[in-house]
Parts: sequence; C-alpha cells; structure tokens
Amino acid sequence: MSWDHLQLKPQIISAVQRAQLKSVREVLCVSGPDLQKMTGLSRSDVQELLHAAATASRTHQPVTALQLQRGECHRLESGLRLGTGCQVLDQLLRGGLPVGGVTELSGESGAGKTQLGLQLCLSVQYPVEHRGLSSGALYICTEDPFPIKRLQQLISEQSVLRSDVPRSLISGLQFSDHIYIEHTADLDSLQVCLLRRAPLLLARGLVRLIVIDSVAALFRCEFQPDDWLERNKQLLTFSSMLHNLSQEFTTPILCINQVTDVFSQSANSLSSSSSSVCPALGLAWANQVMVRLMMRRLQGKVFLGDQSSALRRLEVVFAPHLARNSRDIGVWREGLRAVLDPD
Repeated sequence: MSWDHLQLKPQIISAVQRAQLKSVREVLCVSGPDLQKMTGLSRSDVQELLHAAATASRTHQPVTALQLQRGECHRLESGLRLGTGCQVLDQLLRGGLPVGGVTELSGESGAGKTQLGLQLCLSVQYPVEHRGLSSGALYICTEDPFPIKRLQQLISEQSVLRSDVPRSLISGLQFSDHIYIEHTADLDSLQVCLLRRAPLLLARGLVRLIVIDSVAALFRCEFQPDDWLERNKQLLTFSSMLHNLSQEFTTPILCINQVTDVFSQSANSLSSSSSSVCPALGLAWANQVMVRLMMRRLQGKVFLGDQSSALRRLEVVFAPHLARNSRDIGVWREGLRAVLDPD
C-alpha cells in the first residue's frame, strides 16, 4: 500500500520515506520511541502514524458487544465452544476453546500438551450437542513425527472417555478419516500450508480445528538472537494468517508452545504465577493469542483403577472471558481427565 493512500500529513509521509519504511507492516513492527528516532517526528505524529498503519492493516472492522448480541456479525458465532472431552476441564474453560481466536497451550516436555491436542482432534468430530463442531481437524507437526499409535489408542478408548455420548454415535464416527496431518520443516512450508491447504480444507467443511505442534520450534531454529526484529516480523505475519483463518471460518486454533526458564518474575508476568518457566517467543507472540493455557507436570502420582499417571495441572494464565484458575489432571489410556481428589 502506498503511503499517499493514507490520510497522513505530508511531513509524516516524507519522514517515513526518508526512514526507508516501505510498508505499514514495517511500521507496526517498530516501537513508538524507535519510530521517533528513525523519523525525527514528534510523539503525537508517531501516534497518528501508528493509528493510520493499524487501521490500514485491519482485515475486519471491530465488532462491538451489542453487534454480537444482536447477531449482526455472521462471521462470529457468539458463545460457541469446542469441548475438551472432559466436563471438568470444560467447566474451567467455560465450555471449551472459543471458535473465534487463537489459543496457546504451553508447557515443558512431557507435560501432556500433545495429548490434549490429539484429544481435541477427536472431540471436534462430535455433534454440537456433544460439545463438538461436526467436522475434522488439521494437525500440523513442525518437529516430532505425528503420534499415530497414541491416536489409535485414544480412538479405541473413546467410549470410556465419552461416557456421556451414546455408543452407537461413537461407533459411527470414523475418527481417523477426518484428521489431516501435515509436516512442515521450515517457515516457508508452514506458510504454504496456512495459505493454501488449510483454507481449502476449511472452505470445503472438512476441518474446523487447526492444531500447530509446536509454534516455537521453527522460529527458534531459523533465527539467531540478533535477528529478533526479523523474527518478530515473521511472527506477526504468522499470527495474522492464523487470525484470518479463525475469523473467516469461525475455527478454533490451538498453538502448542515450548517454554523457557525465567530467573526473575514480577506479579504482572504473562506466564504462570506458580512456575519458573514462561512460554517461548516473548511478548511479541503473547500479544497475538487470545487465550493462554499452561500445562505443568507436578510431583507425585495419581491412580485410576489399574492405571497410574504423573500428576499434571492445566492452568488458565490469561483470557478475556476467564479468571485465572487451574485443575489437576491425569493422562490415562482414554485421554486427559481431571483429578478431583489427588489423594
């Protein structure tokens, strides 16, 4: 987009061109103070520039609560949720994952993040009255091979996990036929998947859930610490693709993320309040997700019949519609279930 198409003062346009900022995306990737240094503009002019750039890059106009209540925005289905397959966890999340936004699930290796991702791939195939979306799932692997054996075990145990669903309905669902698996080894292949394959599957109604496992892997391996600016640009481009898909097709998107150690922490941190780790990719990525969940592996074990599991905890870190809360869970043959009494 040409700067002349934006309603800006001539001196602002000239300053931007002198700073060799060629697009609104480049402007939005730079902080206000840095823009002042680069352009020599006043603080008020920089704020005007940022406002114009944000308006120009906006795909959809903002939606008010009154419009949602009146049903005037057809691209959003207010209140629709994708259940997790566990009623206690659904209560924690007030029904499950919202269909219009990006949900991040972070945690250390072995915490159970992929387990929940697989469980959601099955849950999405149930009818809406059973907290599903009557469609399939697209599972994008960026580092590890897809855990097909674990998926087959979860499918065989669905009647145990979903005792609230008639067995005849479960037996009639061909779960494995409606999970589409993609392996992306670099950012370019991930971009191709999100720009071409995912929209095609969504438009045909074949999927209504996208799981990316994991979002941090490619950004960590392709960029050095000194490349933070380019990494942030790529992160914004990536998150823009996700938001466009989620809003256009009213599709929940789950991004599984890795964690990094933290050495000091304030009360206003965007990570778990009781953890010494925080989600990877920093503040640039944190601002792009609507719901942030963290899964932790705790000390001790829990038991269910002849099964035992390491105790885990699923915590709501932030969300516009949820309070900070958590539930203890275990990983069983049939999937993730809340542990009401670890003792």
